[in-house]
Amino acid sequence: MNIFLSYILLGLSLAAPIGPINAAQIDRGIRNGFMHSWLIGVGAVVADGIYMVVVYIGVVKYLETSFMQTFLWFFGAFVLIYTGVETILKAGKIHLQDSRGTEPLIKSFLSGFFMSISNPLTILFWLGIYGSVLAKTASVYDTTRLVFYSSAIFIGLLLWDITMAGVSSSFRTFVTSRLLIMISLLSGFSLVGFGVYFGIQACKILF
Repeated sequence: MNIFLSYILLGLSLAAPIGPINAAQIDRGIRNGFMHSWLIGVGAVVADGIYMVVVYIGVVKYLETSFMQTFLWFFGAFVLIYTGVETILKAGKIHLQDSRGTEPLIKSFLSGFFMSISNPLTILFWLGIYGSVLAKTASVYDTTRLVFYSSAIFIGLLLWDITMAGVSSSFRTFVTSRLLIMISLLSGFSLVGFGVYFGIQACKILF
């Protein structure tokens, strides 16, 4: 049980650093409520799960080629810049009385999924973190125990998503329309900033 709890803690620590997903969760939670914020996190967790499987079956070696890295950096830049610009453009149209629930839930899920699946840092992150966990656990335990401990990582990720969604949606009651717009603008510019960084990394590989 101590090992299981340590893997839950690992999942929490993987999700906690502020990045594009957390920025988007804060923005959606304040604008549209708990479910929208939580589904962004769920979409990201599904993408994480795909990368965990990729690492597990060894496909990751094909993602280490220069072509694939360049493609992933550029695709990640496109997704983040697009999402950031969309957030910025919608910021001026936000009103507290009508912003909640105006966006389809599936859009929030897909936003989280594509932001995570297109993030090359996610690949490197899971390759380094889960790859080492996989190597250590597989050398000691059988497949059933490996799946059990991997599920603990997912529990940690989902716990963080619920926390972020709860905090951001609760914070909504303390903000004014002007502050809501400022937060959305800040979130949008941070996403664009991450996107520009990804684009620079792609250019470095390309040239």
